Amino acid sequence: MRISISIGSAYYNGEDWEQLVAYTQAADQMGVDEAWSAEAWGMDAIVPLAYLAGQTQNIRLGTGILQISARVPSMIAMTAQSLDTVSRGRFNLGLGVSGPQVVEGLHGAAFAKPLSRMRECVQVLRQALAGEKLQFSGEHYTLPRPGGEGKAIRLSQPPRPNLPIYLATLGPKSLQMTGEIADGWLGTCFLPEQGQVFLDDLKIGADQAGRTLDDIDIQTGGYFEISEDVERLIAERKPAMAFTLGGMGSAKTNFYNDAYCRAGYEDDAKAVQQLWIDGKREQAVKRVPEELVLLTNLIGTEDMVKARLRAFRDAGVDTFRLATAGENWRDRTAALETAVDLIRRESKTWAAGAPS
Repeated sequence: MRISISIGSAYYNGEDWEQLVAYTQAADQMGVDEAWSAEAWGMDAIVPLAYLAGQTQNIRLGTGILQISARVPSMIAMTAQSLDTVSRGRFNLGLGVSGPQVVEGLHGAAFAKPLSRMRECVQVLRQALAGEKLQFSGEHYTLPRPGGEGKAIRLSQPPRPNLPIYLATLGPKSLQMTGEIADGWLGTCFLPEQGQVFLDDLKIGADQAGRTLDDIDIQTGGYFEISEDVERLIAERKPAMAFTLGGMGSAKTNFYNDAYCRAGYEDDAKAVQQLWIDGKREQAVKRVPEELVLLTNLIGTEDMVKARLRAFRDAGVDTFRLATAGENWRDRTAALETAVDLIRRESKTWAAGAPS
């Protein structure tokens, strides 16, 4: 199983940037496969990767994710090509539609029809990365702009038709699109025991394109920490789960909450969301089921973590994306080393066909 990490967060502001750089460099030296940079309304996803490209050697660097409503497809393509150049071919392009609160509130763009917008965006990107002149007529994008003086333009950087494109998707139709057109899936809210909620739709899309799930890097994960104090681990992760269920979106549109509902936790998900919306944050945290925290992370005793890791592997996950514990970056780096060592040992055990 491959390993990736998330650097910063969607709301990261760079307050401990030098430590984060050192953490990523340590991950690079450990042989971690990928680092993903997010964005919301804090630091953007691009600038951190451009800097890290010059501070690392082997680790792949990906946007996890770029918000497509904040950029036109041609600029996304130019940025992707530039990052691939400065990283010496180590760039993954991860894309997402974000949500109406950010798209309409921060970017002033319409959120309607995000699925068709993403499909058209990827189509234009494929043209650009293949070195073709940009000519496109769709519902959301038209190149060149009609009625003006524009002409079809080919990007001047060398073509990169094989640059990996990952999509962060959750809904059934968007998952099907991911299976059809993407090189990888950046998954969240993944419960291995209910993996079919996501993977069945990915497979439908892959089948439509004459592909299989083996052609798609299934990448998801959670928090890693080994401790005998399981109650503490659960209590520390409950606030993040409550925020996901209640605050990651509006009362009307929360894709994360919807995903947990489809996975069989509708009563819990809706109850936590309502408490959160009503301003009863402490009650929302308490209402989060312990089971949901345990199933979506690698936390607990070493035996518990091994069992969860095997569950993710058996569900079809190719790359485990993890966050590590610690009061400071030194502790988090040590925890990452523990995680990498454990995952590698377990992977060898699986390859040998022995029970873990």
